[in-house]
Amino acid sequence: MPKKSISRWESMQHAVRGFKVVFQEPNAQIHLLAAAVAIALGVYFQITLMEWMAVTFAIASVIGAEALNTAVERAVDVASPEWHETAGQAKDAAAAAVLIFSIGAAVVGGLIFVPKLLAL
Repeated sequence: MPKKSISRWESMQHAVRGFKVVFQEPNAQIHLLAAAVAIALGVYFQITLMEWMAVTFAIASVIGAEALNTAVERAVDVASPEWHETAGQAKDAAAAAVLIFSIGAAVVGGLIFVPKLLAL
């Protein structure tokens, strides 16, 4: 099959459609809400530039992992419409990646925000 060359504009349109696909997922919506809370806390507590960098990286990591998890799940569903143990393991591993990043993000949030909340 010949490789189709697309413009940067078309490439960006594909990415925007991808956002829509990802954020239809209930877990992605929960991550988006958690990101909004972290951003609101960051604004409220006027966190430092380094803290913003950590929060931003944590948010991007979780949302990015969720996007990859969604892609893996969709691709596996197409490749293996019937249940197959290996297909299930692939989906479980992708979900585990999201969990790992989410735990890391929670640790970052805890290190930054818990002391500030306790100081209130």
